[in-house]
Amino acid sequence: MILLDGKKVAAFYRERIAQKLAAVTQRDQCPELAIVVVGDDKPSAMYAKSMQKTAASVGLTAAIYQKGGEASEEDVTALIESLNQNRQIAGILLMMPLPAHLDSQRIINKICPEKDVDGLTDSNVARLFTGRPAFVPCTPQAVMAILDYYHIELAGKHVVIIGRSNVVGKPVAQLCLNRHATVTICHSRTADLPAVVRQADIVIAAAGRAGLITGSMIRPGATVIDVGINRVDGKTVGDVAFDEAAAVAGAITPVPGGVGSVTTMMVLENVVHHFGNA
Repeated sequence: MILLDGKKVAAFYRERIAQKLAAVTQRDQCPELAIVVVGDDKPSAMYAKSMQKTAASVGLTAAIYQKGGEASEEDVTALIESLNQNRQIAGILLMMPLPAHLDSQRIINKICPEKDVDGLTDSNVARLFTGRPAFVPCTPQAVMAILDYYHIELAGKHVVIIGRSNVVGKPVAQLCLNRHATVTICHSRTADLPAVVRQADIVIAAAGRAGLITGSMIRPGATVIDVGINRVDGKTVGDVAFDEAAAVAGAITPVPGGVGSVTTMMVLENVVHHFGNA
């Protein structure tokens, strides 16, 4: 069994990002990431700080733009439009969730698609689903980065995805289709989920339910990518019962230390890639 180590993949991309960044800064260009936080959601604030620290570790400036929870849609839109117009800002990352009184998708769509490094605007979603170049949500991008790093082929394989969210399940399905995989998307109303999962060459679990995928559901030798992040008894666990699945899988990601380790790097990869090609 191969342990698909997200930390190794993240280290590979960290070095690659640093090299790309060095190349553009030699041309007196200094790309920046703008992280927009609205309200007082603690996980969002923590992730913003973590993103800022990770960006600094590769030499990328990331500034946090904070708006209070009482901010109006006009206030947030005005901030985003000013960031759109700032040529040094290569990427805009809007932390979710937004306060309930704000229309999240309408605000997301104010982000210039070329700066939408988390791939959430309608424009980037449409580009992804029509096979055109686009920014892609960073967790699905991290899944693909792990598969690529470990040379796991998708063409001709049956991929079963558990979860149909707009930020993970649906985009990762499209990415796999673009690589010529046969894709099945499962969800809460899928009949006989274990039987469907057992057909998979590659299982991607992104349902947000701890231990949903058991070892008996994994075909011997299958690749298992666990996107889930759940807290159980004070521990972080995935959607896959790791020990059971690892006993039969050919390759598997751990939680923690798997997909989550790579996701932040995909944001930075998008920032530097866009700026270097602008």
